[in-house]
Amino acid sequence: MGEWYKTGCVLCPQNCGLEILVENNRMVKVRPDKDNLRSEGYVCRKGLNVPFHQHHADRLTHPLKKVNGEFQVISWEQAIDEIAEKLRKILDTYGPRSLAYMGAGGQGCHFEAGFGVRLLRALGSKWTYGPAAQEFGGVQWVAGRSFGRQYMFTGTDHHESDLLLAVGWNGWMSHQIPQTRRVLTEFSRNPNKLLVVIDPRRSETAERADIHLAIRPGTDALLTRAMIAIILQEGWQNQDYIDKYVNGFELIKPWFQDFDTRSAVEFCELDYEQVREVCRLIATRKTSMHPDLGIFMNRHSTLTSYLHMILLAICGRWFVRGGNVLPGWLMPLGSHSDERDPKAWRTLATNFPAVLGSYPPNVMPEEIMSDHPERLRAVLICGANPLRSYADTTAYEQAFSRLDLLVTVELAMTETAVLSHYVLPARSAYESWDGTFFHHTFPEVFFQMRRPIIKPEGEPIEAGEVWVRLADRMGLIPPIPDELHEAASRSRLEFGQALMKYVQANPKAAGMMPFILAKTLGRVLGSVHLAALWGILQTMPKSGRENAARVGFKPGPTMGEEIFQAILDHPEGLWIGRVDPDKNMEELKTDDGKIHVYIPEMKDWLLSITPENEKKALEPNPEYPLILQAGRHMDMNANTLMRNPEWNRGRRACTLAMNPQDAEELGFVDGQMVRVVTEAGSEEIELEVTDATRKGQVIMPHGFGLVYKGKKYGANANRLTKNTHRDRFAATPLHRYVPCRVEAL
Repeated sequence: MGEWYKTGCVLCPQNCGLEILVENNRMVKVRPDKDNLRSEGYVCRKGLNVPFHQHHADRLTHPLKKVNGEFQVISWEQAIDEIAEKLRKILDTYGPRSLAYMGAGGQGCHFEAGFGVRLLRALGSKWTYGPAAQEFGGVQWVAGRSFGRQYMFTGTDHHESDLLLAVGWNGWMSHQIPQTRRVLTEFSRNPNKLLVVIDPRRSETAERADIHLAIRPGTDALLTRAMIAIILQEGWQNQDYIDKYVNGFELIKPWFQDFDTRSAVEFCELDYEQVREVCRLIATRKTSMHPDLGIFMNRHSTLTSYLHMILLAICGRWFVRGGNVLPGWLMPLGSHSDERDPKAWRTLATNFPAVLGSYPPNVMPEEIMSDHPERLRAVLICGANPLRSYADTTAYEQAFSRLDLLVTVELAMTETAVLSHYVLPARSAYESWDGTFFHHTFPEVFFQMRRPIIKPEGEPIEAGEVWVRLADRMGLIPPIPDELHEAASRSRLEFGQALMKYVQANPKAAGMMPFILAKTLGRVLGSVHLAALWGILQTMPKSGRENAARVGFKPGPTMGEEIFQAILDHPEGLWIGRVDPDKNMEELKTDDGKIHVYIPEMKDWLLSITPENEKKALEPNPEYPLILQAGRHMDMNANTLMRNPEWNRGRRACTLAMNPQDAEELGFVDGQMVRVVTEAGSEEIELEVTDATRKGQVIMPHGFGLVYKGKKYGANANRLTKNTHRDRFAATPLHRYVPCRVEAL
């Protein structure tokens, strides 16, 4: 007989609640968990197929070292000793700027990041590369300037909205808010609500929209400037809100007063009167907006995010009920960075700053291939597969081959692991204690700590434990007195008191706290991740404690322990806090407590967005006459987390979608194999002819081209994208606008 366990999905940031039946140490059945307060029994087919993520032929079981081009099994002791020795030699010879860490993210396992980043800092480097900078660099830079902190990830208060504006977001497939399909269905069916979609193609979300603006690909910045101008020229702005909460409005107002809105809208290939009506609705209703990769990975990415900020500001939709709000959180999803700080690092070869404490993966190949004396020579990777997840596979292959040391901590023998000097096996999300810090709920704050439900095979360890062992071997962890170990073995209360005395006597030890907790409380709890959670809860900020008190946790010095125990007692997750929804504006971190809409660095860029300039910029390239959208959200892709293609058996999982008119002109038929060619390279893929795709645009999914059991499955979209085809400010890749041609094989 098996046993059912409550847990969560790790295949997208919604982490929907699951119940999994385990028999003989294998997942045999999955069902949605109705007790999960965030998902309430909601789950998509990815979550129901999560056993394919856990059980497959490419799982890693033992540490591996590459010798003469072949991997050999070695002991953990040998692996840590050799990696530590090589790291020390590289650092002593070339300095800390020669080392980078890539990780600090993922869809289901965030706890290793605290150890990985802290290890990097202890070794003197600041080069953290992560997925947030791949997708959200521009919008979070804007948040830093306008709201005061880059980690202020806002979301929609869609339960109170009566108009949801989806911009470049196919939520029906990509989710990104709890119970997305239920939410979109409500907006679609409720006569008192409106769903407005701005997307070049008739996506699954656009099919359900009340209004679909089928914008010309790549013209989002132009359209948004026109929409702001229409609202201001018509006098529809919320002037009372602007006067009370907005700083800099008079400085930006002239940028839109005489703008030719009609010409701009027509160049976007939209009906002017319909766009004008959408502007009126946005300005006069309880609007919330959800942008996505159609913006963040498109032309003028950072600028368009800036224009979106202005649009919502003049309509009075920031930090109010039914608008775009700041949720509560247990931990922010990154640290605030400010490139104006003279102490801030910029990448040496490409001169890009950090956003959210992370550097854009697009520039890493150039940083490795550079001739700079402090170029990157060693990279530590955890839970990331840049050979399939990040732009320009070819550039990454060439760059990684030049590294002196590449270490990958992973569950599976990924394409990146294959190129590594050392591959270290990590326990999966279902073999270890782990969780995420995504904050998608409002006003409640949700948290779930998954627990082990599968016993690991071989010698994998928690990902965070890898960095603990390496830090210990390199002598980075300060001496820990016996009394601290003894207190941890007696009770967490005694341990907390002993830890406080220890830190007071050794102030510098606070900088290595995750490792100290791991070696003391972590040994007692059997998990370094669980020890890190306990530590986070003891140091909750005042706002977090106030939020916790609103859901019934008792204020005082033992609140952190009370929440920790409640998390252990509720494997399905629970509300650990609630923000005051009527005081969301007070969360602003600007000096004057207002939204800053004037960002001087954006002025010239914004003023250059005119119909005339865009017409020149978007002149078709005869060599690459079509526009590739390199990334399509579907029920059949899950980044690179699903290695075994069997979960999609019988489905057309990886195709190139093309409009019937384009197919007819090129002499193609549905189902034939074609070759997509771009500046970066080429890939062969099955053609899917569908009128859901706009003429002149072709679309392929991401997360394919995986090599499983020696065979490549599907086409790799990132073989077709250049890492230098990126946003000028944040270096996010322009995956949604890649000139290409399509040839018959």
